[in-house]
Amino acid sequence: MLYTFSKAQYELTELNQILTQMTENDAVVLWQDGVLLAVKYPQLFTKVNNIFLLSNDIEARGLTNLNYQSISLSDLINITEKYHPHIAL
Repeated sequence: MLYTFSKAQYELTELNQILTQMTENDAVVLWQDGVLLAVKYPQLFTKVNNIFLLSNDIEARGLTNLNYQSISLSDLINITEKYHPHIAL
């Protein structure tokens, strides 16, 4: 399953509940303002095996030194083909 987060504001309990249910066959993509979650709650995302941040959104927000895999838009297409179904949050 693919989970995409596009907002920076999620309740910590809701976010934690979603992430703790994930398996090694799932992936998370943080994009748009969702990339800010990696800065806001880094401890939550260390438990996720497959986490990707959209590089355009990282650059647009001036974020640096994030220890997550950044991806291009074409990489995002490949990820959506590999992990399905897709849940946009």
